[in-house]
Amino acid sequence: MKNIKRSLLIGLLVITSTVLSAESESTKVEYLGLFSMEEKNYVVGKGKKSIEIKRTMTSCGKNKGWFQPFVPAKGITPVTETEMLHALNDKDAIIVDMRTEDYFLKETIPTAVNIPYTEMGLRLKDVGCKEDGNKWDCSKASKVYGFCNGPVCPQSPIAMREMIRNGFPAEKIYYYRGGMLDWDALGLTTVKGEF
Repeated sequence: MKNIKRSLLIGLLVITSTVLSAESESTKVEYLGLFSMEEKNYVVGKGKKSIEIKRTMTSCGKNKGWFQPFVPAKGITPVTETEMLHALNDKDAIIVDMRTEDYFLKETIPTAVNIPYTEMGLRLKDVGCKEDGNKWDCSKASKVYGFCNGPVCPQSPIAMREMIRNGFPAEKIYYYRGGMLDWDALGLTTVKGEF
């Protein structure tokens, strides 16, 4: 009987330590990138008064990326929700959700079309450019208001730099850095994406 109790106690301890170990793994803090995926801290001040700033995933954080510049390339104009709202009724503007299709289908800004950042360089015709041999003529292109998942999402900055490399005028690109993160946080209306 004593051996059975001991075996049960040992078994219970093994199970408990396994559960506690799994819980500590799941509650382990994951530090996210600040200026790149690898840079996960920033020190403010010097000596004993220095403070190490780190970033962790929160319920409102939604994505892992790293901080994107306010202006992804020279000539691009950053915009806020105010300019985005006005652009929704601008007949000369196209609102482009530059996130991958799965994000777009779940939720997007009203009137947005989806051109994933990985396809932007190949789909300039969708924003008013014309193929001219093996390059693009974007002289009559629409204004493009692009966004992705927010201030730490690199998707729209990548797409915008690709547009410029392919001949799209930077002056016709408007970057909504806040993206879906800020749009949602402010309680603005969203719709499911449609093709």
